[in-house]
Amino acid sequence: MQYTTQMDAARKGIVTPQMEAVARKENMPVATLMERMAKGTVIIPANKNHKNLDPEGVGEGMRIKINVNLGISKDCCNLDAELEKVQAALDMKAEAIMDLSCYGKTREFRQRLVAMSPAMIGTVPIYDAVGFYDKNLQDITADEFFDVVRKHVEDGVDFLTIHAGLNRHAAEKVKLGGRITNIVSRGGSLLFTWMEINKKENPFYEHFDRLLDICEEYDVTLSLGDGCRPGCLHDATDACQVEELVNLGELTKRAWARNVQVMIEGPGHMSMNEIAGNMMMEKRLCHNAPFYVLGPLVTDVAPGYDHITSAIGGAIAGAAGADFLCYVTPAEHLRLPTLEDMKEGIVATRIAAHAADIAKGYPGARDWDDDMARARAALDWDAQFKLAMDPVKPVAYRESSKPEHSDSCTMCGKMCAVRNMNRVLEGKDIQLDD
Repeated sequence: MQYTTQMDAARKGIVTPQMEAVARKENMPVATLMERMAKGTVIIPANKNHKNLDPEGVGEGMRIKINVNLGISKDCCNLDAELEKVQAALDMKAEAIMDLSCYGKTREFRQRLVAMSPAMIGTVPIYDAVGFYDKNLQDITADEFFDVVRKHVEDGVDFLTIHAGLNRHAAEKVKLGGRITNIVSRGGSLLFTWMEINKKENPFYEHFDRLLDICEEYDVTLSLGDGCRPGCLHDATDACQVEELVNLGELTKRAWARNVQVMIEGPGHMSMNEIAGNMMMEKRLCHNAPFYVLGPLVTDVAPGYDHITSAIGGAIAGAAGADFLCYVTPAEHLRLPTLEDMKEGIVATRIAAHAADIAKGYPGARDWDDDMARARAALDWDAQFKLAMDPVKPVAYRESSKPEHSDSCTMCGKMCAVRNMNRVLEGKDIQLDD
């Protein structure tokens, strides 16, 4: 029996190799996985042209996945430096990489990225359109936008961020004012500008079926972008954001009718007390499609530390239902991230995802922490390093400050609570003086 997409296969009862791989990773019965894929609550982004993909599932009952943003810009257009980041992200086990390139040899970078990456790849085609055609934004036609989309999927991209929900009616909400930061989504702002200058509807909204044709042909997942996501706490959960979310829910049903997989992109900045409500609202309005969030960043006043503000929000969002976290680095709002910035962002986001998996009761998530607790109780430093999410830093810390006694650290020495409890429970003498 033939199928067009992973969703189509699930609805027809066909078990694909990608489903088998994901079910094995998640320790989930294939039948359960297929049922959720058929409903749209789980996706497996897997472009037919991405030949070396190691597939991952995103959504209901899945471990939370993380995404790393990379790419070349006019100010930083070193392909080799970005590819070095790609390899580091893969080594750190990121499940997804988004190529946000907007200048120069974007197709060469994208093709090399897909060829080397077993992680799923995402892009935002509208970023590429201006440089590709070398013309002013307002002069790009709807046909040309779709031609760029097709080039991206031909190259093997597994999911596309398309801001199809920012239609002219939603744009009017932005123009009414009330926001401090207006539109902070790069893709959303480009489409808003195009619509305003040309006095036309968003081509991705107006010709959404054309977009579905391309996605269905290559089995590409739509990541329906949040062009009206809040760029500061003040703008969170306002009419612009909510109206676009309603539009995304309607587009989700249209995509599912064509067997096209969908995830929904969610907010960037909001206070902690709003996060759980936003997760519930998205799931309700978008029919329990997987939710992909940037952060959310829970305060606006920590530039240089936004990997922390994001991790706080990401942990809360994940525990409340978010399925996919986009990393944020210390360089957010300030510059293109360096390799070290990227590593810091990955670890922070990985911590948030794992903490959320524990909170929502993902099977086996807490076992890792229990193993670490046992290693700490035994003062087994080697085991602690092997279990560490990022072994490099704890090893370096330990080596940089060696204690007098190997079964302690330089913080407590002989007063180490774990060391003394072990000794006294074993019936040994404890001497705290020298």
